[in-house]
Amino acid sequence: MSCRNMCWIAGALLGLAAFLLLLKFGVFLGLIGGLVIGVALVFILQGLFCSDVGASAPVASEPAPAPKPAPEPAPEPASEPEAAPEPVATSEPEPKPEPAAEDAEEVVAVEAPADAPEAAPVAADDARKPETLDAPRGGVADDLKRLKGVGPKLEGMLNGLGFWHFDQIAAWGPEEIAWVDDNLSFKGRIERDGWVEQAKALAAEKGQG
Repeated sequence: MSCRNMCWIAGALLGLAAFLLLLKFGVFLGLIGGLVIGVALVFILQGLFCSDVGASAPVASEPAPAPKPAPEPAPEPASEPEAAPEPVATSEPEPKPEPAAEDAEEVVAVEAPADAPEAAPVAADDARKPETLDAPRGGVADDLKRLKGVGPKLEGMLNGLGFWHFDQIAAWGPEEIAWVDDNLSFKGRIERDGWVEQAKALAAEKGQG
């Protein structure tokens, strides 16, 4: 009897003993436990006692000889280049006929009229425009937001038109008010909120005018 068969018999007996011991915990548990213990014992016994017993390694076969490469075909002789076709002689283009003298006479140079009307002079600045300033006097502008209805946006628009001080607004008449109305996006607010009267009071308060 071979060593491996002895190990399997011993493993089976020990697995049966383990099954009987674990049977009180249940048939399924006893069966699994006995099987695991028996198989584990077989491998342990084979590793301890049957390690020197084994099939001899097969003799390595000699490698097959590598196939010989196929001979390369001899290169074919290069074919002679074909002669280029001779260029076909093209006929010379016929000269275009010159324009008739009658057509030349029809072309008449357009002369500018001697008495062309002169361009109308550019209209002078609107006479209704009130006096404006490029920058505030002394580099300090009045707080135009003190006028009723004037916020930061409207103050910026007034500054952009050249109005920085209360006395400028206080000097507006009906024509000046109409000009500013035309240049602001809030028409009618000057008279509705009484900017001129407010500006006069604020200018007097600051000692302007």
